[in-house]
Amino acid sequence: MIGRRGWVLLSIAVAGLWAGWRIDLDPRDILPNAGGMQVAREFFARALSPALTYESTTVVPGASPLLVKALAAARQTLIFAGAAVSLALLIGLPLGFLSSTIWWEADPAAAESRAGRLLRRTVAPLIYGASRMLAAVMRSIHELLWAVLFLAALGASNLTAVIAIAIPFGGTFAKVLSELLDEAPRDSGAALRAAGASRFQAILFGVLPRAHSDMAAYAFYRFECALRSSAILGFFGYPTLGYYIAASFENLHYGEVWTYIYAMFLLVAAVDWWSGSFRRSFAA
Repeated sequence: MIGRRGWVLLSIAVAGLWAGWRIDLDPRDILPNAGGMQVAREFFARALSPALTYESTTVVPGASPLLVKALAAARQTLIFAGAAVSLALLIGLPLGFLSSTIWWEADPAAAESRAGRLLRRTVAPLIYGASRMLAAVMRSIHELLWAVLFLAALGASNLTAVIAIAIPFGGTFAKVLSELLDEAPRDSGAALRAAGASRFQAILFGVLPRAHSDMAAYAFYRFECALRSSAILGFFGYPTLGYYIAASFENLHYGEVWTYIYAMFLLVAAVDWWSGSFRRSFAA
């Protein structure tokens, strides 16, 4: 007998097969031709032997060594990601609180006037709905599309790159943080409210501490995502790891490509280690 979970999984599988049929997916399309197979062999053959020096025979005099250049590109990627996530948090935190029902639900610990009930039933839903709608619009457009729009309208600058990442990330922060607040246990907040604390104090000291570890963990995850997005923005000309990966790949310097890829891997691994240490400090 198929249970509810089985029906859900079966429905997903059927929907996936139907979607593949509708867009004419053909497994044979992933088979490379002879030229593509040769490029793939040459590229992956360098995976275990990344370049330590430039592969080009025409290196600009005075250029930094390759490893120094890779570290500098990783540093730029880290700076872009840090700036973007910081701005996204400034956007997402207040928007997430406004998008949470925790502010708008009835307060059983306090007598509510007729005007208060009217505000909660009319103004509060409007603010709640507008906040969620704004967050949805922000995250519905990918950061690469935001980057294209800003490049066309404002030209290439570091600020436009940071904003292009921060807008969709801010919308995603708002959605996830609001849901974490809504799902956080309310018992501590209710106890503080019954003891005489204000509603703001009950939320700040009773509800928020029950959700802040998950919020911090998610913020670190988005930081990892921002690292990858910052690297990809290099394909638009920004001086992150993606810029040097694209340049090396175009010149068929596959060893240099792997050097930059491993620099990106070490960057993400370091952030993952930092995130794990931070989460363990909450559990201690």
